[in-house]
Amino acid sequence: MQTIANDPVMDVFAKLDLKSIALLLDVDGTIIDIGPSPTEVQVSTTLLESLKHLFDLTDGAVALVSGRPISDVDRLFAPLRLPVIGGHGAEMRLRDNEIFYWAKPLSENLRRRLADAAKIDADIVVEDKNYSLALHYRKAPQKAERLRQHVAASRIAFSEEPTELLLGKAMLEIKRPGINKGDSIRKLMAHPPFASRVPVFIGDDVTDESVFAVLPEIGGKGFSVGRYFPGLTGTFESPSQVRSALQFLAASAQVRS
Repeated sequence: MQTIANDPVMDVFAKLDLKSIALLLDVDGTIIDIGPSPTEVQVSTTLLESLKHLFDLTDGAVALVSGRPISDVDRLFAPLRLPVIGGHGAEMRLRDNEIFYWAKPLSENLRRRLADAAKIDADIVVEDKNYSLALHYRKAPQKAERLRQHVAASRIAFSEEPTELLLGKAMLEIKRPGINKGDSIRKLMAHPPFASRVPVFIGDDVTDESVFAVLPEIGGKGFSVGRYFPGLTGTFESPSQVRSALQFLAASAQVRS
């Protein structure tokens, strides 16, 4: 089989033992390229095949970890249905399809007030997730400061409703406090087939910092995409390189078995 030469992160990743790890994958910016808006992204057939092979080879210990709701993740990766942590940790589905919810929905009035951001610029995309609301300004970067002011004013107007602001790549998201991917991964790792395995997480953004922070506590390994975080095992250059690594890992494990 072809080997990956002179690429340390790929070499380390390719040697992972799929019978002893749990593979936890952020979605946007990690295994798929970030699009102009949440709906303008692509999931290739090759990626779907790699994930299916890895799911089988790990006896089901593969989960997607996303800021998207589970329903949106399922739509993107159809017909594949993997275990998922959705909404930055607000919801989780295990292999048995039971969904756990850990966030109270934001009030309709607050979500409506925040969604008025679309009036600032037609290119601002509103993503209402019920328990949070994300405002994407990738197509209108010049409106970033105006958008921050709008979010701040909206939160002040509804100060009796506990919220926190999550900053992402050209995105502002208002969500319930105390909900994050790291805590949800800790919960996920208590359930089979994830329990007793080494969690291996790949993420790309500040929204993944809570996972990188918890990995040493649960004996995990962390890989990032395009930026440095403390304590990482390795850093990939791009989602394309991650997809290649997943494909190679699945193929090499099949040969070894």
